[in-house]
Amino acid sequence: MHASASPSTTSTTAPGGPGRARVLRWRVVDIVVASVIGVASGLIFLLWNIGYLGPKALLEPLLPGVQGLLDGPWLFAGVLGALIIRKPGAAIYTETLAAVVSALIGNQWGGFLTIEAGLVQGLGAELIFLLFLYRAWSLPVAVLAGAGAAIAGGINNLILWYAGADAAFTVVYLVSTTVSGAVIAGGLSWFLARGLAATGALDRFASGRERRALV
Repeated sequence: MHASASPSTTSTTAPGGPGRARVLRWRVVDIVVASVIGVASGLIFLLWNIGYLGPKALLEPLLPGVQGLLDGPWLFAGVLGALIIRKPGAAIYTETLAAVVSALIGNQWGGFLTIEAGLVQGLGAELIFLLFLYRAWSLPVAVLAGAGAAIAGGINNLILWYAGADAAFTVVYLVSTTVSGAVIAGGLSWFLARGLAATGALDRFASGRERRALV
């Protein structure tokens, strides 16, 4: 990514109205805010690293693989970062940074594998926003991005942590984690971004200006 105090623009007209070109180059404020999102998300990851253990113990005996419903809180950083920053690479950056914070402070999965998981999950969300050419930031797109992060992360987990799992477990786990990613990482992140924008905290971003214009 490349930051600039005087960002270049594309010739594509943005949703903000005629004559307003989409700015795709990262600014210093983009990096700062994305970093804040990533670090704050990493701290939430750390809390969920412990908090998920109780629900996991209840769900696993009911149906092996259904513990994927608990994955959503580890997937939201990339979607939220992309919805707010609206620049290429935002999902990968925020999700990976959150994983780095979790890894540096320490967790039960090891440093490298935590960072690798964050990168994969961020890539899953990023590909959805790329598919829409970084033009669509609606609730359905956010839900798809959350599902994309979950599918990428779920496949990664099946390879690294559930190798040799039978077909039933694989299907249940992938469906469960996809639902969790779509609802928590996708839907809740979209509402959170909208709530932040409504306060005026995001007025330096297209996401904030767009929301405030509707109020």
